[in-house]
Amino acid sequence: VLPFPSTPGLLPVWPHNPSSPGSAGPLRRELLPRQLLLPGRRAGFITIGYRGSYTLGRDSQTDAKFRRVARIMVCGKTSLAKEVFGDTLNESRDPDRPPERYTSRYYLKFTFLEQAFDKLADAGFHMVACNSTGTCAFAHEQTDDRIWTSYTEYVFYRE
Repeated sequence: VLPFPSTPGLLPVWPHNPSSPGSAGPLRRELLPRQLLLPGRRAGFITIGYRGSYTLGRDSQTDAKFRRVARIMVCGKTSLAKEVFGDTLNESRDPDRPPERYTSRYYLKFTFLEQAFDKLADAGFHMVACNSTGTCAFAHEQTDDRIWTSYTEYVFYRE
């Protein structure tokens, strides 16, 4: 196999076999736009975000008590979000959004991040960035337990 440079948005293809009847020349690789090879799959970004919290004791040596993820938010182009998540996408907070517009008001009907990641991977997306912030507060005056809250985002891209 000959090395072939990676070009964003383009896929290498072998256009024909030189030994086949009607071949018009030597075997060579060409670059074609991904949209021609994968019709109906548009490029774009989708961001998944969630709020989390956990309690950590005074000595920080005990296991943290994590709370479940209450809601997974979706941000991106409406048409891409609908394509990836289908009927598991809750559009009730922005029901009349045109397909070509962006929104940050959708959320998923399930609460498992792995399920969201699987759907994105199956649709050809890959993670390109992530970000998390956190704050700490004391849980109660009577205890030294601290409650940590965080907001985490994962950014996915498909060429």
